[in-house]
Amino acid sequence: METSFKVTRTSREIYTKWLESYTLEQLNKIPQGFNNNLIWNIGHIMVSQQILVYGGAGLPMNVSGELLVKYRRGSKPETDATQEEINEIKNLLFSTIEKTEDDYKNGVFTTYNARTSELGFELSSVEDAIAFNNYHEGIHLGIMMQLKKFI
Repeated sequence: METSFKVTRTSREIYTKWLESYTLEQLNKIPQGFNNNLIWNIGHIMVSQQILVYGGAGLPMNVSGELLVKYRRGSKPETDATQEEINEIKNLLFSTIEKTEDDYKNGVFTTYNARTSELGFELSSVEDAIAFNNYHEGIHLGIMMQLKKFI
């Protein structure tokens, strides 16, 4: 599992650089032909990790209900993110992963509600969810690479 957590931490470092490299206006811009923006993708990967891991294990999530609604699958930006919200997401990128690692090491994940992801991946354990999360984060990094061409 250490490798999976290392991949997640590296992914989050990449996303943090995006937050630090673009202005508030650029992070919120939705280019023509797209349904979302850079900040939505970053908020989405953070929220999705919580839903995949904690939600799948039947445990409380470590993000607000407001963020869960705003960045969950099927949502799209309805309003621009504020600088305060971006700062919160930036902090959560690492605090949520640190908590997940600690909880995993401390045996908090004792059950998992098996399911098949929307992409067809079988998620039978928290380990499956953590591995799939890394794949999911890679997909959204690719989307952001396309978005930046139009910002």
